[in-house]
Amino acid sequence: MSKDGVKKVVLAYSGGLDTSIIVKWLQDEYQCEVVTFTADIGQGEEVEPARAKAEAAGIKEIYIEDLREEFVRDFVFPMFRANAIYEGEYLLGTSIARPLIAKRLVEIARETGADAISHGATGKGNDQVRFELGAYALMPDVKIIAPWREWDLLSREKLMRYAEEH
Repeated sequence: MSKDGVKKVVLAYSGGLDTSIIVKWLQDEYQCEVVTFTADIGQGEEVEPARAKAEAAGIKEIYIEDLREEFVRDFVFPMFRANAIYEGEYLLGTSIARPLIAKRLVEIARETGADAISHGATGKGNDQVRFELGAYALMPDVKIIAPWREWDLLSREKLMRYAEEH
């Protein structure tokens, strides 16, 4: 029986440790189908290995999309025009990408009939807020699963142990 009625979830998936653990955790905890979405916003060669990792985890629907042009045109250029620099020296590349990723998560959820979206943002920064407010703005009734607020895997050691056990 699926948890909270969730049958299918779209996960913002990097292929790294956290989101790879989240795939299995969603399958175990929510007993649902997981769709992965990896956004290429210019990070280069990191993107394609995510496909192999998702396939190895048994994922049937894998989205890897080149969003570089949209990212630069609709997010980076406006950010530069607004002189959006944090504390006078840090560019906001990662944070400004979150609304675009949230937009595609919502679109893919609609395309695939998913009940929920999920992300691997920890509670350390504002990424949870960026993902979630972006998603809620586009789909107010979307169910968002934020594993870092639900699970007890709050250290690298616990994540590694979970990976070894599952």
